[in-house]
Amino acid sequence: MVKVGIIGLGLIGGSLGLALQDLKLVKKVLGYDLSSQNAKDALKLGLVDEIAEFETIKKTCDIIFIAIPVEAIISVLSKLSDIPKSTTIIDFGSAKEKILNSCPKMILDNFIPAHPMAGTENSGPKAAFKTLLNGAIVVICDDKKADETHVKRAVELLSHLGMKIIFMSAKDHDHHVGFISHLPHAISFSLVNATLKEEDRRNILLLSGGSFTGMARISKSNEDMWCDIFRQNKNNLLSAMQAFKREFSHCEELVKNEKWDELKEWIKNARQIREIL
Repeated sequence: MVKVGIIGLGLIGGSLGLALQDLKLVKKVLGYDLSSQNAKDALKLGLVDEIAEFETIKKTCDIIFIAIPVEAIISVLSKLSDIPKSTTIIDFGSAKEKILNSCPKMILDNFIPAHPMAGTENSGPKAAFKTLLNGAIVVICDDKKADETHVKRAVELLSHLGMKIIFMSAKDHDHHVGFISHLPHAISFSLVNATLKEEDRRNILLLSGGSFTGMARISKSNEDMWCDIFRQNKNNLLSAMQAFKREFSHCEELVKNEKWDELKEWIKNARQIREIL
């Protein structure tokens, strides 16, 4: 059995640690976090077997998971450029192309860029739970650039965690998540900020139903993490925003000009999503 190191002990990293221990998939789980409070909480909550220094994880772990914001992942990869050829590195960042392009050439064989399509609006070690990743899609990007041994190791471990693996280029991944993940967050932040400016808190509490609550839920997400994601996937997000604005403006025009039959068809067209979800 292998020894695993997890860099970043928040929701994703902490949930990963819990699952690895619960399923007894590895010999030992070491954890590292820049926040000493996060590290203390993670150890107290049993998310990892022990807290270790970065250099200890780098030198002693067979598999290293990086579960931190995208910009920080790029920095960490530069510090892993001298790891053993036998060590597998798996990052869990939300935007892949910039990470992959920034990875030092000497560890490209070791590096598996992955994105688990899982999460909640909560963050930090206390938000972690062992079933978060079970049943979730995980996208592995540009696997042909890595050594087959490391790809097989990553696929085996992620599969044992109950994750459903799909393969995709980093470029395609970032385009798709721009629409399916990043744009919905931008819409949620916009909706909530607009509502907070126009409505008092009492009315929001009294009148908000399932539709508003559901759309507003993800606006509780961590601002540092999402600002970083928007920065890293800027161009794809902007393209998604433009497409959304075209549809929103079309809806606005139909309502403004009282074209109710056309509006009905426009709404009906959106119901096609039922065939997918």
